[in-house]
Amino acid sequence: MKIHIAAFLMILVTQSASASDISVQLGPRPFYLVDDMDEGPLKEKLNACKSGPFKKSDWSIGHRGAPMQFPEHTKESYTAAARMGAGIIECDVTFTKDKQLICRHAQNDLHTTTNILQTDLANTCKSPFKPKQENKSASAECRASEITLAEFRTLNGKMDAANGNASSVEEYVDGTAKWRTDLYSTKGTLMTHAESIKLIKSLGSKFTPELKSPAVEMPFEGYTQEMYAQAMIDEYKQAGIPASDVFPQSFNLNDILFWINIEPEFGKQAVYLDASYEIAGWSPMKPETWAHSMSDLKAMGVNYIAPPMWVLVTSGNGKMVPSTYAKEAKVAGLDIITWTAERSGLLKDGGGWYYQSVSDVTNNDGDVMKLLHTLHMDIGIKGLFSDWPATTTYYANCFGLN
Repeated sequence: MKIHIAAFLMILVTQSASASDISVQLGPRPFYLVDDMDEGPLKEKLNACKSGPFKKSDWSIGHRGAPMQFPEHTKESYTAAARMGAGIIECDVTFTKDKQLICRHAQNDLHTTTNILQTDLANTCKSPFKPKQENKSASAECRASEITLAEFRTLNGKMDAANGNASSVEEYVDGTAKWRTDLYSTKGTLMTHAESIKLIKSLGSKFTPELKSPAVEMPFEGYTQEMYAQAMIDEYKQAGIPASDVFPQSFNLNDILFWINIEPEFGKQAVYLDASYEIAGWSPMKPETWAHSMSDLKAMGVNYIAPPMWVLVTSGNGKMVPSTYAKEAKVAGLDIITWTAERSGLLKDGGGWYYQSVSDVTNNDGDVMKLLHTLHMDIGIKGLFSDWPATTTYYANCFGLN
């Protein structure tokens, strides 16, 4: 009888378990990064956390999934991000020729993120493949808006890359950076936005969809920007997802204001991706160069602002410190999310674009942890996008960030 009861209880436990109960596994990379850090109190603190246990954290956001090693915006990439403890996962949203929402970083990136150039759909590309010429790199442009959803489903995702020196399609698609890998690119399952919602829900994570700027002129065959912005929110409503679990994003301030006014429950968590750094003469240290003051954004109803990491930090007295931008955002009462950790490759030479404001105090891979610490302790960010969420999950667990 005892055996039967035990078996029955085991069945109940198994039936009550779901994909959201997946065990968080970080793999070796966070530990490698901690080992690579300069000696000091932060390294000691992070070393003390090595035994775990580790759990999901909303502070750890899967940027397009886990694209350091998995093709971005694929089922495999999203699943890997959840397994690494990403409490929130991103689907960049664009649309197909028949106005169906899909997960792609850009409407015109199919030539670098899928195998389209190696299929019959290559003849739909806006600009067909052109090999490298004397003064021009190899190129192509393939848009989701040129194919139907049914056609999109026939493609496979690959690592986002292209070889500008290519003389053939085969060479062109084989351009993955050496600090990434094609090991998991043999099967990159593309997803619609609705499918991503179902998957991410089953994985027990929350959502941060980004409404991407269309490559086509809007309205597109009667499809307006407002219809597009509404359609994205509607798919969460149709799936029964509470607005509190969704952080819609856009670089277009008008999209943010649309959600604030038309979908206020979703709008209060809308994330304004600030690309003001593209303005000539703009500086995170000079408020007079900004398109909007932080107080103006807050008055518009914006609650979350999200610039790239380098905008929030500068160097002073040999260490990373908050920028004027970060200080002003906090004074205005804006919550800050930022991007993107683990996207720069090796940091021994300064870290590249994402570390440009602190390159003089960046010299080893472990410095990513130093930046995370500055973003958390000195700036108080609410979340950090990462191409390898295990790293941000490790830090979040060590500092009790749920």
